[in-house]
Amino acid sequence: MTSLSIFVRRVRRVWPALALAALLPAQTPPAQLPPVYTTATRTPAEAQTIGSVVEIVTTADLARRQVATLAGALGGAVGAPAFASGAGGALTSLFLRGANSNQTLFLVDGLRLNDPNTDYAVFLGGACISGCDSLEISHGPQSTLYGGEAVGGIISLRAQRGAGSPGGRIAVEAGGFGTVQGGFSAQGERGATAWNFSAQGGHTDNARPNNAFDSANTVLRLDRQISERISVGGTARWFHGVYGSPGDRHTNDPDNEEREDNLLATAFADLKLAPDWTARAVVGGQDRRFVAESPRAGRATAITVVTNRRAVFDAQTTYSGIERHRVTAGVTSEANHTRNTGFGAINRKQGLLAVFVQDEYSPQDDVYLTAGVRNDDFDTFGRATTGRVTAAWLVAGRAIKLRASYGTAFRSPSFLDLYGQSAFYVGNPGLRPERARGWDTGLDWYLPNRRGTVSATWFDTRLTNLIASTGNFRSVENIQRARTRGVEFSARVDVSTALELRGNYSYLEAENQTSSRRLLRRPRHRASADLWRDFGRGFSAGAGVAVAAQREDVDAKTFRTIDGEDFTVVRAYGEYRISPRLAVKARIENLLNEKYEEVNGYPALGVGAFGGVEWKF
Repeated sequence: MTSLSIFVRRVRRVWPALALAALLPAQTPPAQLPPVYTTATRTPAEAQTIGSVVEIVTTADLARRQVATLAGALGGAVGAPAFASGAGGALTSLFLRGANSNQTLFLVDGLRLNDPNTDYAVFLGGACISGCDSLEISHGPQSTLYGGEAVGGIISLRAQRGAGSPGGRIAVEAGGFGTVQGGFSAQGERGATAWNFSAQGGHTDNARPNNAFDSANTVLRLDRQISERISVGGTARWFHGVYGSPGDRHTNDPDNEEREDNLLATAFADLKLAPDWTARAVVGGQDRRFVAESPRAGRATAITVVTNRRAVFDAQTTYSGIERHRVTAGVTSEANHTRNTGFGAINRKQGLLAVFVQDEYSPQDDVYLTAGVRNDDFDTFGRATTGRVTAAWLVAGRAIKLRASYGTAFRSPSFLDLYGQSAFYVGNPGLRPERARGWDTGLDWYLPNRRGTVSATWFDTRLTNLIASTGNFRSVENIQRARTRGVEFSARVDVSTALELRGNYSYLEAENQTSSRRLLRRPRHRASADLWRDFGRGFSAGAGVAVAAQREDVDAKTFRTIDGEDFTVVRAYGEYRISPRLAVKARIENLLNEKYEEVNGYPALGVGAFGGVEWKF
């Protein structure tokens, strides 16, 4: 039996659980406003005008599917497999379009959350996505607008402006694995002032000894309209996590612990300089502290402390006074300081100054082109210049969009790569940035009456100058090449006002061309689907499935490359709304009790049931 047929059989095995919700008759769907995207062009744009693949994950959809974690929200995105080294709160890596986990850029409220010295693995593994947030995923090389690490694409998490009459929500939940969690949110506007606030936190024991996870998340955004031409605001976001880290199942360490605090804050101003000329300026900072403690019998506890501090100024201006053009230009200045008491003994600073310009041009109705260029100047290793072009063409009465994009990107060498020092390792100050160039082409079919979108994309990305260990493992060089290519399919269909189907499938070939081996933990086949039904009288329910097949991994005991196991995970959820303000919710994760490991040696959780109450005010 072929690998593809096995994959199809695994999907078919769980499809009836999704199809049960579709038995009731359909109704006419309501009119919906088109979503507005900001990440792909740095300016507000409708989906039909964008020449690259961009997804929006709404908090309303996440609330309906009872998904509260950032990793869970990304799990349903096409081409974005996220794999955790353990249960809830564990370090989690993301391989957007097959790029390495440190080659995807996270933007949080407009700031870079990660760089080569500041990773997102703890934040992704434990952070919640709140009612304040919007989540955009831009696929393919994006360094032209956002600089380094945007090789596979960009994840943008942004606190939204409060709107409408003041209101809020309180929710609590408890269930399997000793889980207790809750959240509070409030938002609204009065006159010229708007606010949006959310706080979430909880505890879970998970399933293994010394594997508990405690977390707290808060998000605040304030806005003030000073005049018709000036508005100002600010954001503050804090993540706190404490994770019992037993290691792989062969180790089962009884007392290792990891702690992280990540604080990000911004202040911004939006200016309308003229009817066709706007500007935006953001100043912000990040303060991250990660501590790993490893008690050792008869010896002092091993403690590794990593601190990352970042200060950012970002300004852009957009001029649309030239017929059929919208030109955006800007500057980004950044200073960061990293201390790491672990391997490499890092204590270094880095400055960055970047300039960029982009032109959005519509030569005729239904044709949209963009072209841009950016130069990043680092005071550690030098300059990197990137460029990007996209095209979108609406045909068949604007029901189908044909699109294509081509771009270049880079990843900076880390302080460890450049300057690390130990008894067995020395950094290489002569390193160059890792480079990437990639293209994609595809189409989007917009269903009548805004019932949804069906998309298909073919992509190819080639990476050069990849940083890897020298032959004696005592330093690093730019010595490797890689290639990722494949196809992506996605669909979101509102079958009726009460029935929604969403799903995606990606086929990925990801090869290290230097060693002629498949890149680790990139499934060749990956699919997910979710079906939700409103049955009326306040009751709604849904089910979801995620499948991963054919991937390489590393055996946690022997360190040999092995074939990673395939897995299929099913979940179900339901809600009974007693009144417009009060609802009771329930969900079952890993419904079939699949025994699997996203990362070899780190068992995922088995079946777990959870129930909660939500009150809106």
